[in-house]
Amino acid sequence: MNIHEEYASKLVSAEEAAAVVQSGDWVDYGWCVGTPYTVDRALAKRLPSLTDVKFRGGVLMRRPAVFDIENPAEHMCWNSWHMSGIERKAIAEGFGYFSPMRYAELPRFYRDPNMPKPDVAIIEVSPMDAHGYFNFGPSASHLAAVCESAKKVIVEVNKNQPYCQGGFENAIHISGVDMIVEGENEPMPETGAAGEPSDVDKAVAKLIVEEIPNGACLQLGIGGMPNAVGSAIADSDLKDLGVHTEMYVDGFVDLYNAGKINCSKKNLDRGREVFAFAAGTKKLYDHLNNNPGCMSAPVNYTNDPYVVAQIDNFISINNAVDIDLYGQINAESSGTRQISGTGGQLDFVMGAYLSKGGKSFICMSSTFQPKGKPMQSRIRPTLTPGSIVSDPRTAVHYLVTEYGKVNLKGLNTWQRAEAIISVAHPDFRDQLIAEAEKMGIWRRSSKR
Repeated sequence: MNIHEEYASKLVSAEEAAAVVQSGDWVDYGWCVGTPYTVDRALAKRLPSLTDVKFRGGVLMRRPAVFDIENPAEHMCWNSWHMSGIERKAIAEGFGYFSPMRYAELPRFYRDPNMPKPDVAIIEVSPMDAHGYFNFGPSASHLAAVCESAKKVIVEVNKNQPYCQGGFENAIHISGVDMIVEGENEPMPETGAAGEPSDVDKAVAKLIVEEIPNGACLQLGIGGMPNAVGSAIADSDLKDLGVHTEMYVDGFVDLYNAGKINCSKKNLDRGREVFAFAAGTKKLYDHLNNNPGCMSAPVNYTNDPYVVAQIDNFISINNAVDIDLYGQINAESSGTRQISGTGGQLDFVMGAYLSKGGKSFICMSSTFQPKGKPMQSRIRPTLTPGSIVSDPRTAVHYLVTEYGKVNLKGLNTWQRAEAIISVAHPDFRDQLIAEAEKMGIWRRSSKR
């Protein structure tokens, strides 16, 4: 058969595809904007007749229909590699769980013979090209590894999915597909437009931009502060910047349009913006679509610290929830409540420090104010019980708040405590010093 005959032979309805899923199955449900839509709706109708169906995915951009069946916990559970707000709600509703990982390792999990393999993979893709390939769109991530290891592979075609050019593992050939469903071509899910940076965001961004040289290669995490850094770079005199990142966001498009990004100084993949997955507004999807200057790649390449280390002047910028006086970073939970995940933060914290001229920045506001409660410090004597250590103290490079930036590498415990307290909100410094004294990590002679 030629590819068109093969396509016709594998084309099925969403209901036929959903019928493949059986009780007890592990079902991989794509990733981020590559989560299925039409097959999901068909499977939601079938799911009440099944039990113990174990879904895997992450960074959900819309609530799957399978979440909205009656008593979902009696029929399924959702296992997230990285939490979004939708997935946090699934935890609260009693059928969601988090799967801890270092994102660079995720493809290996699927290829490891000791890990549970997907019984079914259901992934949204762009239409088949002239060579018989379905592109994973902005979600290459680990999907090639998922498809390699799955017993059945179902692709749902969406004409609105951008075609993202890549280096490798950004598509699947029709010969590796068991079923094809032509979906309803729903619009790509979009993130909300970034809000105006706060004064704190702007202060932190200014401190970081001062550290970025011309020709640097950028990784920006998710959140207001990395977005503010992107805006500050757009307004700066910096030039010849590169991109090598986990998640590609609208801020990179703005930097490209501002003439800041050309990737001309990169040691690897010169001339190309490299990313593992992307989500944003229509502006972002239009920028990525069939753009030879953008390279969609698997996450075991984009996030590999040893790959990152080969790129000179690598600048990694990520958010955190809080930090303790030992320098341990929590970037993913509020006590025992899971908020997001480690994702690739630790990958880039390590890789950027290994880079020649590289720097990794963990940025945060010095304080936060819970609704109806007094202001609290994000710098704590010890992390709140149950909080997750996303970045160990041995890995953290620069810490930045609106009160300054400090390099924690090579500091002993009292030097580290002094440096961290120096960028805390002034209202909390004496209290933190007193706690550091109790903990035996403060020298009286070090107080200025």
